[in-house]
Amino acid sequence: MNNTPHIAIIMDGNGRWAKNKQKQRTFGHQKGAQNVRFVLKHCRKIGIKYLTLYAFSTENWTRPKLEVEFLLKLLEKYLKQELNLYIQNNIKFDTIGDISIFPKKLQNLIKTTKEKTYHCDGMTQVLALNYGAKDEIIRAIKKLKDKQNINEKIFAKFLDTKDLPDIDMLIRTGGEHRVSNFLLWQISYAEIFFSDTMWPDFTTSELDDMITKFKEKHRRYGGD
Repeated sequence: MNNTPHIAIIMDGNGRWAKNKQKQRTFGHQKGAQNVRFVLKHCRKIGIKYLTLYAFSTENWTRPKLEVEFLLKLLEKYLKQELNLYIQNNIKFDTIGDISIFPKKLQNLIKTTKEKTYHCDGMTQVLALNYGAKDEIIRAIKKLKDKQNINEKIFAKFLDTKDLPDIDMLIRTGGEHRVSNFLLWQISYAEIFFSDTMWPDFTTSELDDMITKFKEKHRRYGGD
């Protein structure tokens, strides 16, 4: 049994959480970003080696312009604030997705954060930024040179996650029961957990309960 699963989280519910409190959606995104810190620190504490978070999807560009701009500014603020946390806790920062469409300033900040945490080997936090699984697969296909001898192992080397293990646990908060174009290849045998809790209210205790249930499962991978 894998005692340190690769956990991926679809952090859903920020906007609805804010609406329920009669606040602007941006308030929910701010609270959601704060909760990322709590969950990240907890995962580091309990020995999780990989945590991948769906932070900005390829579909998020269709949201109102002001909300998109706020999300990009929030990401910039988050990275500036968390750099010391990464280094102090030996956490490597990485991304998946096509960030080339982001403003140059943000691209450079992402690159710098990666460089400054590259030596960290206690844990890896991955943010999925301008990420969509269908887009990832199409980009991987375009990179293939010899399409005649392709197999699963070779194809996986062209995905954004080529240096990461596949997902063991997929968690979605916010009450929805779908995977929303997230890591479709990598979650082939993941255990999936859905929570009715909106992301800003998602607690480390609820995460611990899910990890306990995960460890109790016998993962057969279709073999029996």
